[in-house]
Amino acid sequence: MNISNISVDKNGAISLYKKGDDSIFKKAQEICNSIYGNKVFLRGLIECSNICINDCLYCGIRKSNNKVVRYKLTKEEILNTVKKGYEYGLKTFVLQSGEFSYSVKELCDIVETIRDKYYDVAITLSCGLMSKSQYRELKNAGANRYLMRFETSDEKLYRYLRNDSLKRRIKGLMDLNDLDFEVGSGFMVGLPEETEETRINNATLCYELGLDMVGIGPFIPHKETPLGDCLQLPIDFTIRMTALLRILLPYANIPATTAAGTLSPTGREKMLWAGANVLMPNITPTQYKKNYLLYPDKICIDESGFECLGCLSNRVKSIDKEISFKRGDSYSFLLKEKSVVKAYN
Repeated sequence: MNISNISVDKNGAISLYKKGDDSIFKKAQEICNSIYGNKVFLRGLIECSNICINDCLYCGIRKSNNKVVRYKLTKEEILNTVKKGYEYGLKTFVLQSGEFSYSVKELCDIVETIRDKYYDVAITLSCGLMSKSQYRELKNAGANRYLMRFETSDEKLYRYLRNDSLKRRIKGLMDLNDLDFEVGSGFMVGLPEETEETRINNATLCYELGLDMVGIGPFIPHKETPLGDCLQLPIDFTIRMTALLRILLPYANIPATTAAGTLSPTGREKMLWAGANVLMPNITPTQYKKNYLLYPDKICIDESGFECLGCLSNRVKSIDKEISFKRGDSYSFLLKEKSVVKAYN
């Protein structure tokens, strides 16, 4: 695979972004199509628990929100959901929770059982910041990927929003990379006090980290948080940022996120059009979905994620793309492993 004739360096990508016209979308589409064709990979998202030790100012399941009905899926509930997803053809599962909902021992037990039953699936965890030794335990148990968003590259803003140090978060991402995880991170677009420079720096940090997966989405104010009355930026800001990320990280997997679909009825399609190549149907048992509201008015919480597969297929077809049930390992990661041909032939 050679995209040298259409690739753009970092400064060139940022210049395209700053031009403000549609040229950035054309370039992002060209790069995405040359690498991933018209394929859109699926990940079965399981929101395992909304219990969280953190009190992030933007998050609907923050520790201080006493209006949230807390839940924690049992191992059996998670395994049954994976089983059903596998029967529907899914080959990648994302287990997401609030930070420290589960102990490392519990997570390892769950991951090992999934790995034993379904050796050919990819297991992604998104369970927050841990120590390197804890990440190593999860890797040894059979986890392939880890997703942990940094949300903003602005240290001052990060500390205000999360009461923590951004450097700790970045150190965690570097630890994951050292342990040979397929590493994902990303940020919100439109946080209060954010500037255009912040957004560019967010994308640049993703580039500097060499991420294999990049998940972004619009900041949507939640009335049950301290930021509930903040202004909402239009979806266009997120779409343009998607294009910039595709150009900066041509081989990364980039999901068209549910938050974009919540803010705009065609938000996910617009992200795919701008260079995203992944969709994440929410296959959490339906009775729990309404309690995992990081932001308000979340779509698809009253129906099974499996019922959504047909709808997603039609949405993808509307922009001349096609659903793929392959594992969809990031070319970025595979190139590091020098196994692209073996994995995709």
